[in-house]
Parts: sequence; C-alpha cells; structure tokens
Amino acid sequence: MLQTGYQRLTTFFSKWELWYHALVMPIIFPIGLYYLIGPVFLSDWRVFVAGLLIGIINYAWAVVVLTLLVRQIIARFPDVKQTVARTLVMLGLILILTVLITTAVLFQFSLIPWFGTQFNWPTIHALFLLDVIFDVFLCITLNAFYAYRQWSNDQTENEQLRQATYQNQLDALKMQINPHFLFNSLTSLSSLIGENRQQASQFVDELSKVYRYLLQANHHELVPLQQELDFITSYGHLLQTRYGASLQISYQIDGNYLDASLPALTLQALIDNAMKHNSMAINHPLIIRIQTMPEGKLLVQNSLHRKTNKVEQIQARLTNLVNRYRSLGNGDLEIEETSTHFGVRIPLLAHSVQATY
Repeated sequence: MLQTGYQRLTTFFSKWELWYHALVMPIIFPIGLYYLIGPVFLSDWRVFVAGLLIGIINYAWAVVVLTLLVRQIIARFPDVKQTVARTLVMLGLILILTVLITTAVLFQFSLIPWFGTQFNWPTIHALFLLDVIFDVFLCITLNAFYAYRQWSNDQTENEQLRQATYQNQLDALKMQINPHFLFNSLTSLSSLIGENRQQASQFVDELSKVYRYLLQANHHELVPLQQELDFITSYGHLLQTRYGASLQISYQIDGNYLDASLPALTLQALIDNAMKHNSMAINHPLIIRIQTMPEGKLLVQNSLHRKTNKVEQIQARLTNLVNRYRSLGNGDLEIEETSTHFGVRIPLLAHSVQATY
C-alpha cells in the first residue's frame, strides 16, 4: 500500500520536489500550527489532531497549486541565461499565491472555536512576513534543484552526442576497411574484366572515387550536397553493377540547393539502411529516390519490401544519424512511413562548405 502511494506521488512530483517537502514539512507544521493555534495546540490532543488534519489537507492542495505554478514558470523561462528573470517572476507570483493561501487557511482556523485563532490584521501581517521568508527559501531551493538537473541533463546529452560523433567516425573507418564491401567490389570487377573491359575500367574509376571520399569523410563533419551526391553517384554505380535491375536509384535535385551542406555519408547510411531491411529482386526492385523539397530539405525515400526485421530495429539504425544532426544543431530528421514507402527528410544547412574532394 505504501509502495502504491509512493508510485502515485512520483507520477506527479519529481524526486527533488518530494525531498524538499519531506524536509520542509517537519519545520513548517509545528511552527505554523503553533502560531495559528497557540499553546493549546500542544496541550490538548483533540486540538492537536484536528489542527494537524486541517493543516495536512491545506498543505496538500496548496503544494499541488504551487507546483503547477512553478512548472509553468520554468517552462516559460527554461534557459540558464533566464535564471534571474525566472527567479524574480517565480518569487513574485509565489508570494501572491501564498498570501492568498495563508489568508484562506487563517480564516478556516478562525471559524473553529477550539483553536481560538483571531482573524485580524496583526495576525495576517505576521503571516505575510513568514510568507516572504518561506517564499525566498522556496525559490532559491527550487532554482538550485532546477539548475542542477539542467546541468546534469546537459552533461548527459553532451556525452550522448560525443558518443554519436565517435560512433560516426568508427562507422566511417569500418567502411574504409570493410572486407565485405571490398570483396564484393573485387568480385564484380573480376567478372567485368572478362566480359566488358570498358565497363570494368569505369568500375575501377568509380571504386577509387568511393574510397577517396571514404578516406576523407571522417575528417569533415559537413560536406556540400553536390559533393555528397557525387559520392553517391559513384557508390550507386558500384551497387547497381552488382545488383543490376534489382536496385534503382534516382535523383531529382534543385540546383539551388547544391551548395547547401549536410553531414558526410548521410546518404550512404540511408541507402545502406534501405538495402539492409528490404528485399531486392528484378520483378520487385528496391527503388530509392533522392530529391530536394521546397522547404529546403532533402527527402530520401525507398519502396518497401520489408524483410522480417522489426520496425524498432530499422529505426535503431537511424539513431546515430539523428544524434549527429542534433549535435550539429541542424534540427531533427523527419521519418515517415506508409504501407508502400519509407522516407527520411533531412534538413539542409543554408551555408556552403568548402569541398574536400
């Protein structure tokens, strides 16, 4: 039962809020109730129990109202640079609210003859002074908790982005020395040499372009769209030489976006993702379309011939790419899926990046 009650509390209050109220309640209750009721609060058990129950009920609803107000203020001023503004607004609004709450509580206690509480200006004035002390302490504590949590979240996010960057560099390095890709390429080349020397020569040229780009990719976070498309053209040539009509890659690119930039090997990651999770056959080819959109985004869309992989596994392949975009401040990728197509919209940076190959 206690565990169920605790779980319900944690669905509304954070760990820091629960700790705060657990530490403050033993201080507020004895002082506040003794001030409102007087010595009889400790000498008469009936007054003690009645005052405690009324106090708990009032404290419970007041805490909920104050918590909702604080969360609205934090949502309005979330940034670290807004700490001063957030603290001042929080102090002002909480002071107004606590004055109204304590006035209402004082009026309730004055209606019970047992307590002997006086609803007059001297009592209200004294409570207002206590409210100021309580509110200052509350605002300082809550802002300290919030600042620590924000710092902790930033550290965690920075570590995740750092790991994503390292993972991207590792993936690029793996691609550079990928024995399967090299073996398949050499096997295709071996077949071409005996069948079509001219096509074999072109295959070697495209293969050299692919590896030149891969060797340089982990040294550049952003590359121009034109450069990435040149690489994908060469990479796609190698893939289509191997898979033939089972794989079709088409392009529809607005020339105005060729100088825009995106993370290196983005398109290769999406093409590999499509090939990994879809079957390919001559009568059911895997069709991949790469096109620019009017809103300044690049859409990479493929037809769906799903293998037995789960959707969660497919989206997990895109996690690294999503984290790379967030680390660069490029915005989030937009993933869209229908019964026939799977697509990813990639934000393009407006400024150009110097070409590296």
